[in-house]
Amino acid sequence: MLRAIALAFADLGQPRVMAILFQALAAALLVFVAAAALIFWLLAGSDPCSSIGVSSCKLDAGAGGIGAILLTLLAGWFLFPAVAIMVITTFADRISRTVEEHRYPAAAKKAHPIGIARGAVMGLRSAGRLILFNILALPFYLLLLITGIGPFVLFIIVNGIAFGRDLAELAAARHGDRASRRAWLRATRGEQHLIGTVVSILFLVPFLNLIAPVVGTAAAIHLFNRSFWTTSDRSKEFAASGDQPAVIEKHS
Repeated sequence: MLRAIALAFADLGQPRVMAILFQALAAALLVFVAAAALIFWLLAGSDPCSSIGVSSCKLDAGAGGIGAILLTLLAGWFLFPAVAIMVITTFADRISRTVEEHRYPAAAKKAHPIGIARGAVMGLRSAGRLILFNILALPFYLLLLITGIGPFVLFIIVNGIAFGRDLAELAAARHGDRASRRAWLRATRGEQHLIGTVVSILFLVPFLNLIAPVVGTAAAIHLFNRSFWTTSDRSKEFAASGDQPAVIEKHS
């Protein structure tokens, strides 16, 4: 697992990976800009005080803009992991193809593209799962505020579980059949959780949180290709095709 994470960081040196990273960040930024615009439209001219039975405090354009910025920043802190995993899933084929062509060329030849529709479904499902997990954990986040570090520890635990599973499904989506993917997912739960934990920690660190989704995706791809193809049946599959097992890396 540590090898998979180390390789994922090394992959950031590839121009194609960095290009995907910048495109994914731009897409995530557009999501939050759109959210800010929507919040501004909802707040401008509204009267939040009267809605709770207090004297009127109608918001003008300036106050609505400030409120939209503050709410977007708050939503960004809470929702950025979910938005990031949703966005990065739309780039799943490109990330997987880039990493596998560089390190696991035999596996890259056998891969089946995820496709836009399937990628969108996976991204929405992953984002929904992350949001649900964090909403369920919200009361505990609030209770742990008195400890100072408690909410951060809980964030790592809750999101580590979700990230590990989602990134592993993303890495496995291009290979094998449903039964073999499920068997691999069951067999590597511990490694998945460790990768998810590392990604969750990265999300808490300024600037490193920007690379967290790509690093996590690449690490899951490495974990998959270094473990999925090692069973006897899959090794025979590669031998029959004249390829080397994908676990044998191609170094630049």
